[in-house]
Amino acid sequence: MTPQEAKYRQMTTEPVPKLVTSLAIPSMGSMMVTALYNIADTYFVSQTGTQATAALGVVFTYMVLIQAFSFFFGQGSGNYISRALGARRTEQAAQIAATGFFSAMFFSATLGIFGFFFMKPILSTLGSTPTIMPYACSYFQWLLLGSPFISCTFVLNIQMRFQGNAAMALTGTMTGAVINMGLDPILIFGFKMGVAGAGLATAISQVISFCIMLSMCGKRGGLAIRWSNFHPTLLQYREIARGGLPSLGRQGTMGLTALVLNNVAGCYGDAAIAAFSVVNRIVMFVQSLLIGFGQGFQPVCGFNYGAKLYGRVRAAFKFCAATTTLYSILLVVLGLLFAPNVVGLFQSDDTRVLILGTRILRFQCLTYAFTGFAVSTNMFLQNIGATWSALFTGISRQGLFLIPALYILHITLGLDGVIAAQPVADICALILAIPLWWKHYSKMDILERNKQ
Repeated sequence: MTPQEAKYRQMTTEPVPKLVTSLAIPSMGSMMVTALYNIADTYFVSQTGTQATAALGVVFTYMVLIQAFSFFFGQGSGNYISRALGARRTEQAAQIAATGFFSAMFFSATLGIFGFFFMKPILSTLGSTPTIMPYACSYFQWLLLGSPFISCTFVLNIQMRFQGNAAMALTGTMTGAVINMGLDPILIFGFKMGVAGAGLATAISQVISFCIMLSMCGKRGGLAIRWSNFHPTLLQYREIARGGLPSLGRQGTMGLTALVLNNVAGCYGDAAIAAFSVVNRIVMFVQSLLIGFGQGFQPVCGFNYGAKLYGRVRAAFKFCAATTTLYSILLVVLGLLFAPNVVGLFQSDDTRVLILGTRILRFQCLTYAFTGFAVSTNMFLQNIGATWSALFTGISRQGLFLIPALYILHITLGLDGVIAAQPVADICALILAIPLWWKHYSKMDILERNKQ
């Protein structure tokens, strides 16, 4: 039995809860480790002052943009890879893997070059104030240099997960995270580089992660990334767009929201930008485990949908949605109880950041219990190829509701309104997602009966 045949048998016959969990654990590790990059930077930089912490919040929007296009190429190619492997079309899977990887490399390199030429105008647009600008430039320059490696690392991580090799992806990201956390205090304090040291630490760690992950491609029945397979066609990009647009929409609107949030929060001073920056990093960290578990569901969904085993797709969704919802409820309880303690870890001596950050985190906890179902639904729709429904659910929270809520509530209620905007958007997005989920989920039962 070839490695590809063994992988196919595992993905289509192993009990669903066991299979999803086995794939979710390394995916959760990869996501948590990725979040640790941001947490480590935020923790050490926060010890140097409010403006430096706020600079991370400003540059965060660029990082979200890089992730958005990385997820577009990674999720777009990965979704097709899992369905193609499920249908035993290995050659087509290898070709689209190369297309997704090299396209992301070229795009992110172009974006990095553009960023160097227009650094200050970009940072000003992202919400930097004059007092934050020097810190933001120091951090931003290193991320621009590392952009191709950051993007390709995301793509490789995603493609490996969709092939059922999440454990290998974890090795690369874990190594990078350990190096990042080790270099942060050395460069920030030892070499007295300040916030620039955090940026350099992130760039170095991402280069190392990239090299490790690229060297592991092709092992354990996975697909090797080869330039000889890079023959991009309009059909390939159509498939990438089909699977990647929901991620691009979701991450892209997240970046746009971060831009709007920085500009609106800037009306209330640097401390407000810093507080939102701290809370966003905390939420990203705790949500990384939730998303990681959902990513264990994705290859199971894609493989079995490609193999026309619709009953297994439904079972996998039920298990994923139930598990992530229980996790979300636990986080709500912990967040409400320990918000001051958690926020207090990421601010030095500015009590305004602590007070505002505690209020922001507790408000976000009010509707966080819905997050598990929302994430599971979006991943389900994306992996079965329901592009427009997945795109709609992906952008609704950030784009359709949160951005208008930020402006409207900022004008009517001031800073309290800005803080309340996120739970309002969560409720509205859930109301819209439920009928779209049911429309496609109920079809699985009909398709399964028609097979018999």
